[in-house]
Amino acid sequence: MTSYETPDRSLIPVGGTGLSIREETPDDHRAVREVHTRAFGADERVPGLVDALRRAEAPLAPMSFVAVADDRVVGHVLLSATRLDAPRRIVDVLSLSPLGVVPEFQRRGIGTRLIAHALDAADRRGVPLVFLEGSPYYYGTRGFEGAAAVGFRSPSLRIPEAAFQVARLAAHEPWMTGTFVYSEPFWAFDCVGLRDPEEADRPVP
Repeated sequence: MTSYETPDRSLIPVGGTGLSIREETPDDHRAVREVHTRAFGADERVPGLVDALRRAEAPLAPMSFVAVADDRVVGHVLLSATRLDAPRRIVDVLSLSPLGVVPEFQRRGIGTRLIAHALDAADRRGVPLVFLEGSPYYYGTRGFEGAAAVGFRSPSLRIPEAAFQVARLAAHEPWMTGTFVYSEPFWAFDCVGLRDPEEADRPVP
């Protein structure tokens, strides 16, 4: 379950001081909740999922980043521990979800910046794969590709094939194929499967 924003090439700077991406701190938690409340509308599952993923025991610590414009948190992305059930062994991987930008700051490339920062952080940590659900029209130009086409199996029939995507990073090896497995909070908050199944097949305007 991942939000996306419509791309626009009239990007940064945003406001008077431009945009910065940094690690989330505990002081940002309230602002991050507001970002996702506004980005996802009435869907209260997403802020709850973020809280649960921060607290969950996991083999990989979550990586959480905020976009800040004029001292205001306007976007957020979270990478959290998931697993790949590969033939050779279980592989610790990450899920990029959720991604959110407040509506008035969308179409400025902030989501793109957050994704790039998150993938770079995962790569530097030595994580081989990052999975997500979302529009291939958006994420397909931002480091992701169709996961089923390159040897991965979806964890749920509710995920349209086009929406099931992966970024293969430097530590990925050819034997790392198999079934992607979400962590328990995704199931507990019913955050597996797109909110709108047609989203995967709809071009971003």
